[in-house]
Amino acid sequence: MDVRGTVAAGWEPVRDAFLRNFEQRGERGAAVAVHRDGVPVVDLWAGTRDVEGDAPWTEDTAQVVRSATKGVAAVVPLLLHQRGLLDLDAPVAAYWPEFKAAGKDRVTVRQLLAHRAGVPVLDRPLTLAEAVDLETSTRAVAAQAPVWEPGTAHGYHAHTFSWLLSGLVHRVTGRTIGRWVAEEITGPLGLDLWIGLPDAEAHRVGRLGPVEEIEPPGSGALKLRPKRSVTEAYRDPASLTRRAFGVIDPQPDENDPVYRAAELPGSAGVATARALARFYAAALGPVDGAERLLAPETLTLARTEESAGADRVLLVGTRFGLGHMLHGPASPLLGPSSFGHPGRGGSLGFADPDSGIAFGYVTNGMRKTVTADPRAQSLVRAVRAVTDAGH
Repeated sequence: MDVRGTVAAGWEPVRDAFLRNFEQRGERGAAVAVHRDGVPVVDLWAGTRDVEGDAPWTEDTAQVVRSATKGVAAVVPLLLHQRGLLDLDAPVAAYWPEFKAAGKDRVTVRQLLAHRAGVPVLDRPLTLAEAVDLETSTRAVAAQAPVWEPGTAHGYHAHTFSWLLSGLVHRVTGRTIGRWVAEEITGPLGLDLWIGLPDAEAHRVGRLGPVEEIEPPGSGALKLRPKRSVTEAYRDPASLTRRAFGVIDPQPDENDPVYRAAELPGSAGVATARALARFYAAALGPVDGAERLLAPETLTLARTEESAGADRVLLVGTRFGLGHMLHGPASPLLGPSSFGHPGRGGSLGFADPDSGIAFGYVTNGMRKTVTADPRAQSLVRAVRAVTDAGH
């Protein structure tokens, strides 16, 4: 396997782990990038741009990163709060009056971001055309009755997070979330990262597809074997789990240009690994002269736990801050201060304020994992080993 890119001295273990993913874990095409204190120390890519194909992955290849998009999108309300435009403890209905329907009048912005609003499902799933239409999708989620009393529990809003956040941001700023991210974050930072892929960039994006789930014996990989109840929930059409992941029906083709162009901040972002790492580096501090995204007090908010324990949708223990997943058994990041988000079946982006690490990993090979993908975790373990060694 020809691994391309650069690795700073002392960071070779990350390259070794990246190569092993191809040799031992069925990786087909992927990239990984790491910043330390705003400086790139790892920038690698290998394999093919399409999961079933032979065109090589190149330096500028991007991929749909699924729910890793949520980690990028979650910074938007934090920045709006930082700028005095959004009160985290105000009712969502103060900004979005229609949202108070069906008993949601007291749902706060904080609860919405922390997956505590109680609307991970829709009584009637949306078609793809409805899901990508801002007015239709946000009207549907605003009208939806909660399936638990808001604020009393948490459950992963796998897809409805897109419309909840889109509706809120649009009403606060007058802009779509994809446009806001492009104008306020990714444009100024020069990131190859989009929530709503422009036609001009479509040629750079590889095709996703399933890959064989291989795990070498004695690899030390985290093994989270799903409980029988979890497996059954994914099979049961009436379960919250199945309904939460099935709110777009039929299931969209993530390689469809319509899906990639959609401004779905919970699932349809497109990015390079370098862009994900640089984004999280900018959240922590200045990068190449650009001001840090998050002020110290906002960074504290990003890493503060808002939800923890049994997740009513995923049926395992999860930890969330204000839209970000936090370090924990279901999503083992680098350490207790880490915040970010995995993408179901592969991608991962996060920041670790304690160590100054910013991490991005993207892949075209989708596994069944929802949170802790073994390939991403092998890279995280390598990063941890390097930082523990003092690099």
